[in-house]
Amino acid sequence: MQLPLQSSFVTSLGVALILSSLSSACGGSNQPAESAADETAAESRDSGSAGDGEAEAEGEASEAAASGPVEVPSDCFKKVSGVCVPEPKFVKRLCNGRYPSMALYLFGNGSKWTRAYLTRKTEAWNASGGASTGGFLEFDEEVLLLAERKADTGGMQVSGSGAGYDAIRWDGSCVTLSGEEITQQRPPSTKNVKVEWRFLDDNVQEALRKDEKVNKAFLERRTECKGATTGDVSAKCVKADNKLSELIVSFVRGGGSIPVPSKLPD
Repeated sequence: MQLPLQSSFVTSLGVALILSSLSSACGGSNQPAESAADETAAESRDSGSAGDGEAEAEGEASEAAASGPVEVPSDCFKKVSGVCVPEPKFVKRLCNGRYPSMALYLFGNGSKWTRAYLTRKTEAWNASGGASTGGFLEFDEEVLLLAERKADTGGMQVSGSGAGYDAIRWDGSCVTLSGEEITQQRPPSTKNVKVEWRFLDDNVQEALRKDEKVNKAFLERRTECKGATTGDVSAKCVKADNKLSELIVSFVRGGGSIPVPSKLPD
């Protein structure tokens, strides 16, 4: 009677071992499958991230291209109500900094840009957010109109009417003026902000020195100021410096040629 029981026990044990082995085998095959799925998902995520990075890079490249070099305009972007202004992209860059040589170029060379004159002493400020010299513009001071500002949009736009203008002074700084602060009627005697020789580009200085009067004033200033530009300088230095500025403006107003400055708005 014992032999059959032992045989049954052995048989049961064998079946149990076989089932256990099969279970282990199945469990072992599931783990690599899950790992492979995880790796595939990770690769997909990495690929997606790389794609996003490439898209961002392409976007930055496009933006950089859009903000590339801007040509110096020579004709009116638009002319409404007798106001001739340059291309807006150029104006935006110009008024984001201070470009004294570009101011001389725009005032000179028989340019078409509309000139305006201050009807009162006015505080200098730049609503475009760029550099400003501060201080005040004087009564009868001459400026060039660059863009008309519309109060309802807050942006620079050229149109028939608006709240005021962005303009450039002879020293290359931009200012924002209301319509009441300027007139296009030239006064008997126009004024201008001082032109600083030391801030002018080398190629512009070279062109100016070809004029006999300007060159003579430059040499006198160099002798009197002895290289000094600020601080404690003599009265003769101040006088020579002011004379040089006046002759530069006279040269430009008289039709003197100013080359395209080496430093352009960026």
